[in-house]
Amino acid sequence: MSKKTKNTSTQKHLPFKSFKDGVLIMKDGSFRAVLMVNSINFNLKSQIEKESILNSYKNFLNSITFPVQIVLQSRILDLDNYLTKLETIYKTQSNELMQLQIREYTSFIKDLIGVANIMSKTFYIVITYNPHIQLHQGFFARLFSKKPITAQGKFKEAKSEVLNRAQLVANGLSPIGLDSILLNTEELIDLFYTTYNPDVARRQKLFNVSRVDADIITALSKDKKTK
Repeated sequence: MSKKTKNTSTQKHLPFKSFKDGVLIMKDGSFRAVLMVNSINFNLKSQIEKESILNSYKNFLNSITFPVQIVLQSRILDLDNYLTKLETIYKTQSNELMQLQIREYTSFIKDLIGVANIMSKTFYIVITYNPHIQLHQGFFARLFSKKPITAQGKFKEAKSEVLNRAQLVANGLSPIGLDSILLNTEELIDLFYTTYNPDVARRQKLFNVSRVDADIITALSKDKKTK
């Protein structure tokens, strides 16, 4: 008799375990934070500006003492929210000429989407913190420490460390002219959902993620700083 094969979840093959307080908890016990970063057009800069950017980037790389990963993600640009907004403006517009122009522009956008996949590029920096590496460095300190280490205490410490590192990276990118924003738990979930399910994500959205767009990172960054 043949044995029944058990269906295994794809989650067993994923490297991460869970999301909590804007921190990605990996199965190997390490932690991640993710910054979304805007881009600059280097080719349009003057020679002096290019040299300044390169020097700032060198200083940034020399200033970090922990591993980071730069990720570029290309995805089909989602214009559903934009088209919905145009439809709302069209319905509330009393000027017939403006209504005609909005309708023609909406049709142009829909036709453009139909003949070509418009891609958007988003840049991320993944910051890593592995407490196991730190543990090897402080064996005797831990051996004679009277403070008990709990799972909750370990997460709080790891969260503080990885977020501090993320802040250092954000500060290091600022002189280059790059604004960044730390993804929260909801935004992290959406990022991985769209990464592993690109086709399904276009039809079934988890959240309203129009605010998580590389074009408005600067506005979001300023908004979070004022809170």
